[in-house]
Amino acid sequence: MKKISLTKQIILAVALGIVLGIIFPSFSQKLEVVGTIFLRLMQMAIPLLVMGQIIQAVGGIRLKELTNLGGRTILVFGTSSILAAAWGILFAKLFQPGNGVASGEIAGNAVSAQTISIHETLVGFFPNNIFAALSEGSIVQIIIFSIFFGLALSKYQESHPESLFSKFLDEFNELVLNVIRFVMVFAPIGIAALISSTISTLGLSIVLPLLKYLLVYAVATFSFIALWALVISIYCRVSLLQLIRNTREMSIMALATTSSAVTLPTALAESRNKIGLSERVANLVLTLGMSLNSNGSAMHMAITVVTIAQLYQIEFSIENCLYLSVLATFVSLANAVVPGAGLVSLAIIVPQMGLPVESIAVFAGVEWFVGMLRTILNVNSDVFSAIIVGKSVNELDYQIFNKK
Repeated sequence: MKKISLTKQIILAVALGIVLGIIFPSFSQKLEVVGTIFLRLMQMAIPLLVMGQIIQAVGGIRLKELTNLGGRTILVFGTSSILAAAWGILFAKLFQPGNGVASGEIAGNAVSAQTISIHETLVGFFPNNIFAALSEGSIVQIIIFSIFFGLALSKYQESHPESLFSKFLDEFNELVLNVIRFVMVFAPIGIAALISSTISTLGLSIVLPLLKYLLVYAVATFSFIALWALVISIYCRVSLLQLIRNTREMSIMALATTSSAVTLPTALAESRNKIGLSERVANLVLTLGMSLNSNGSAMHMAITVVTIAQLYQIEFSIENCLYLSVLATFVSLANAVVPGAGLVSLAIIVPQMGLPVESIAVFAGVEWFVGMLRTILNVNSDVFSAIIVGKSVNELDYQIFNKK
């Protein structure tokens, strides 16, 4: 008998949770404790996951690669991810996908938006004690420490090439991922419990904004890809239609598989054989992009957090939005390659913005559709970044690009 995939199990769990919440409201409210335990289990390994993944990603970059080519690559990555997050926030603010929930209960449970000043934000990025940051779950501080640790590891490995620490780190990260995989086995049960208890309290009105959320998210994603392509066309002086043709296969693969890792071989082949990037640029930028460039993940987290804030009738200030853009970019560095990665990422960022973590359960039922959008933007932005870098170092073959 063929095993049902986790994605299908979660969709079924959402449907079951809705039915239970409507038919058995009293019983469903008692299930809240089951959902809360699941959320705590999912959060317990997140600080270690973030720290290990980023140390491994940064530590795997040789310092020599961070000079000319690497420096340009990281600059493009950082800029595009922050802009993707800001674009998602803009669309969420314009179209208000989280508004319209006709329930006094959710307003009564609303939390206040964090008051954030630029000065406090900048100082708050930097930890004075990494163990305190780990125990408090201060994700940005953990990421800053991990970046410095990764750079130190990269430098150390140049003089100690046979060091066993990298092997230990690989195994440690795999163990932490296994912990999350074990927890995600219980995701259908936890999500069904959370959805049923939410529906029993708030009614079906809580589900309706998801349709608008998906539509707004889709428009934001494809419009950002279109802007990216337009920038490439102008900067590199190439045909926009030809660019779309040359990246068509990898885009379809990204949508179909919802996996950047599975799409990587196709993206590498198209970058070299259709776009005309040198092997040096394609290999470095696209492989680094798997860990360090996740425009799709940054946009997903940003637009979802603003939607959740709207569900709870919270208005984010400009400072909140700027902080969210930077935070989503940082957290996208630790985007886990595990089942339900979108839910894991939301479990990282939602509490950091002062919002109830149980709110992410509402979005579990659309995770597969979200995964399609997140992946195509992740993959396309990696290749577009590689084109920018390739053009800047004169390693873009126009004859191959134009099929001459």
